[in-house]
Amino acid sequence: MRKVIVNSTPLIALCHVNQLTVLKQLYGEITIPKAVYDEISVKADSVCKKSVDESLDWIHVQQIQNGMAKAMFKSQLHDGEVEVMILAMEQKADVVVIDDQNAKKYAKYLELPMTGTLGILMKAKQKGYLSELKPVLDVMVQNGIYIKPSLVELCLKQVGETDN
Repeated sequence: MRKVIVNSTPLIALCHVNQLTVLKQLYGEITIPKAVYDEISVKADSVCKKSVDESLDWIHVQQIQNGMAKAMFKSQLHDGEVEVMILAMEQKADVVVIDDQNAKKYAKYLELPMTGTLGILMKAKQKGYLSELKPVLDVMVQNGIYIKPSLVELCLKQVGETDN
């Protein structure tokens, strides 16, 4: 089983387009750090918290072991992103799922294999778990998730959903 550590932004984005289960389809199970769970739990009635709570049979919430390492990242990243990096190193993760550009720079520096929400959705489309990517991306944008139009075009082209 692949070790997959996921940050809050991808969870929230996938929940808002009712696609959280693509993570289960692609990886079987995932792990989120306790700080990520806390971030999505700020609002007790949030769609994401409810979806994650209903999926705790394949989404595992885990506390990091090295709390001291948190101080090294704290000034540049949010708690969830920091714990994703630490947990990924502790567990020798196969992939981290993050969207924040600053967090991606840290992950690259730490040589952590990574993908983001769009990468997850593209992989789900390529594996046949999604019939179309465009409607999902449209709903994400309608729900206030910013994606550069050029990036939407590139993703659609890569999964064969454009005429170009």
